[in-house]
Amino acid sequence: MILLIIMKLKPSKIICVGLNYHDHAKEMKMAIPKEPVLFMKPLTALIYDGDSIVYPKQTKELHYEAELAIVIKDRCRSVSKAEAKRHIAGYTCANDVTARDLQKKDGQWTRAKGFDTFCPVGPKVVADIDPTKLDIKCYLNGELKQSSNTSDMIFDVYEIVEFVSSIMTLEKDDLILTGTPSGIGPMQVGDEVVVEVGGVGRLSSKLT
Repeated sequence: MILLIIMKLKPSKIICVGLNYHDHAKEMKMAIPKEPVLFMKPLTALIYDGDSIVYPKQTKELHYEAELAIVIKDRCRSVSKAEAKRHIAGYTCANDVTARDLQKKDGQWTRAKGFDTFCPVGPKVVADIDPTKLDIKCYLNGELKQSSNTSDMIFDVYEIVEFVSSIMTLEKDDLILTGTPSGIGPMQVGDEVVVEVGGVGRLSSKLT
């Protein structure tokens, strides 16, 4: 069921979860986190299906990260895991674009993940699906680069909503990116990157 057209959303914030797939933690040679690792992207990073990702001159190592994104339904705070589903409007595809060299250099993630155009989402918001068992893939110029399933998440979407809402009030249309599986890698100007989530759709972006 298509619930909303993504371009009509007006989020107040974009919250992201890092290191949330077992296979990605292994890939990065990092310990499994005991709690979700959070960071945020500015609203100026937000673009939509078919829009271009701009390759900043400050980086030499720009990576794709295919993700499932949660769209919040209404204003909520301190939501329990059991209550989380009724505060979720639906799900969409996202690409947590990352300047990997700047992430390593800075030791934190604001610059590396906060450039304009670094948060493509779309093409639509879908409800009434089981977010715990969705195939998630990323293609670079038609070549499969990431292939996993949301069942490999360390913290599922309901645990994420519980955790984030215990820290901050969530507003209608807020976006929560839920982490990427293994297979991250570089993109170049002229490339096309496609994020595909089963039952949700395909998000396409080109690099300029």
